[in-house]
Amino acid sequence: MFDTLTERFSDAFRKLRGRGTITDANVRDVMGDVRTALLEADVHVRVAREFCDHVLDKALGTEVIKNLHPDQLMVKIVFDELVKMIGPVDSRIPYVSPAPTVVMLAGLQGSGKTTMCAKLAQYCRRQQKNPMMVAADLKRPGAIDQLEVLGGQIDVPVYAERNHDNPVKVCRNSILQARKAERDVVILDTAGRLAIDEEMMQEVARVAQITQPHQIYLVLDAMTGQDAVNSAKAFNERLELDGVILTKFDSDTRGGAALSVKQVTGKPIKFIGVGEKLDQIEEFHPDRIASRILGMGDVLTLVEKAQSQFDHEQAAKTQQKMAKGTFGFDDFLTQMEAMKNMGPMKEILKLMPGMGSALKGVQVDDSELQQIRGIIHSMTSGERRNPDVIDASRRRRIARGSGTDPQDVAGLVKQFGQIRGVMKQMAGMGMSQRLSAAKQISEISLLGGSMPKFKTKTLSKQKFRAKKDKRRQRKRRSR
Repeated sequence: MFDTLTERFSDAFRKLRGRGTITDANVRDVMGDVRTALLEADVHVRVAREFCDHVLDKALGTEVIKNLHPDQLMVKIVFDELVKMIGPVDSRIPYVSPAPTVVMLAGLQGSGKTTMCAKLAQYCRRQQKNPMMVAADLKRPGAIDQLEVLGGQIDVPVYAERNHDNPVKVCRNSILQARKAERDVVILDTAGRLAIDEEMMQEVARVAQITQPHQIYLVLDAMTGQDAVNSAKAFNERLELDGVILTKFDSDTRGGAALSVKQVTGKPIKFIGVGEKLDQIEEFHPDRIASRILGMGDVLTLVEKAQSQFDHEQAAKTQQKMAKGTFGFDDFLTQMEAMKNMGPMKEILKLMPGMGSALKGVQVDDSELQQIRGIIHSMTSGERRNPDVIDASRRRRIARGSGTDPQDVAGLVKQFGQIRGVMKQMAGMGMSQRLSAAKQISEISLLGGSMPKFKTKTLSKQKFRAKKDKRRQRKRRSR
């Protein structure tokens, strides 16, 4: 979301590099660029002006600390102000006792409210809760069906009354049903409109008045920019919002809504939708978002993504195999599948410090992993366990099975052997030695710098047959 803003911030801070001190002139010059970058990112005019004023007040007259360059000091000041602008946030849902905790979702039609209802239910399940979703959108055709389909995908029950036209009664009855069914979280999916109107506002206000939800979240489409902020302001005047949920946070939008909504409405962003899958919901952490904006990555989110996908028992077994040097291609495939579930490779790499700017203009093609997967699946189980047995004839057979060249197979086996050797050495190393070894692995990584050696093409049937005919002709001539 913040790629353009990150680039503009980096260009602005670059002006301070090599300066011996921070002066009134160079700080104002930099903050002029920062303000322009914020406005271009569709940040609210008042928010952009106040942000730059606060940074100026802190920066002017600040002495450059020894061993700290002026640009680094400015980054620190801007980071602190960004965190203050979009935070603080307690992203947890305050569950109540006795149950159930009632969570109400409001928002315009098309903001992704119904899908977010299912994502929030999935989030509650990960926290060992037993949620129930309520189909209270009785206006939009297919809304009940959509919620029931989503509920079936995540195994969460949906309360619906198809013969009712009163959403207030449906919501009230659902809470009674939740108590009987021992469901400790109730998520109300209310109706929306294409635009704010009085009928919709009265309806959601009545639902809130009767059900007395413990949390009211407004679902906003991050791609609508300042329109989303205006919607938040209007809803907050009629409902006492507890927070905002931004959908489509992974889109190529400019990010103005994310940076403006807290300052304009006073309500924090609680969750963000980062993909189409129902488990792609994240808690909103201001410090992590500020770190991403300034191109410093987001290691904590990366670790959380990894922890959610990797099985601890399987990880322990894999570590033992690494120590013994018996880590094979089957284990590597397992790791690849876990990484695939974390999201697109480019988005994962962006969470690493310094990788955001390094990936500018670089196309990270996830399809290249498909070729590696094809080569490994063309091996026998014995070859996957022990790649050392793969000789020239086996390479040719594997290449035919995967539609690649024998050189591709040889390159993969060679690099895998190098990585496996370094992994075995790491078993008895200290932390500093492991960091050095990890750097060595990155230099020969199958997913890193050496990847271009593997061709991304897949042979068509005609080309495959042509190559096969040529090999037969060579064999006949040799006889």
